[in-house]
Amino acid sequence: MLGRKLLAEFIGTALLLATVVGSGIMGVMLSPANAGVALLANAGATAAALYVLIVLFGPISGAHFNPVVTLAMWLRRELSTREALAYVLVQLVAAIAGVLLAHAMFDLPLLQPGTHVRNGAAQWLSEGVAAFGLLLAILLGLRHRPAAVPALVASYIFAAYWFTASTSFANPAVTLARSLTRTFAGIRPADVCGFVLAQMAGAFAAVLVAAKLDGGMDD
Repeated sequence: MLGRKLLAEFIGTALLLATVVGSGIMGVMLSPANAGVALLANAGATAAALYVLIVLFGPISGAHFNPVVTLAMWLRRELSTREALAYVLVQLVAAIAGVLLAHAMFDLPLLQPGTHVRNGAAQWLSEGVAAFGLLLAILLGLRHRPAAVPALVASYIFAAYWFTASTSFANPAVTLARSLTRTFAGIRPADVCGFVLAQMAGAFAAVLVAAKLDGGMDD
């Protein structure tokens, strides 16, 4: 049973990263002088892929594809510690595999440490907000509109690409993997830690707020 879940997490996470990086590459290739069009293509492709992947793999693994989602489910005691650790390990490996796959599809060097500077308080705040909103969409969606969760997540991520200064990574596995590309979606390895800490802070805040809104905490 756990093996099936981990396979679903691996495939889903890898395809998500291939979409994020690959659509960024294609966007720049087709609109080399227009970053807005490239970002629109990147956001649209990512949102579309998320919807499909969550619909396909949600019934199998929950379609986390994201260590902070797995952390939230562990905190809510919906996953055992063993399951949560296995999920996170698979997500990290799969995310890197997805970046390598995108590079291979566009005939680029497989390993290329990122050079895109993404640092500073505004970027960290953006990542905290991105992760907070994503987790709220998932946790409250699962409680009140479970069938709508794929659309909720896809819609939120599409919007967050545009309203956050960081373009909404909102995912530690995604952040780590994107430090291995110099393409449009990349991030410097030195900037990964700040992003991940902000994402975790946003996720913790979302778990607390969702519990309060659901009446799971005393007034």
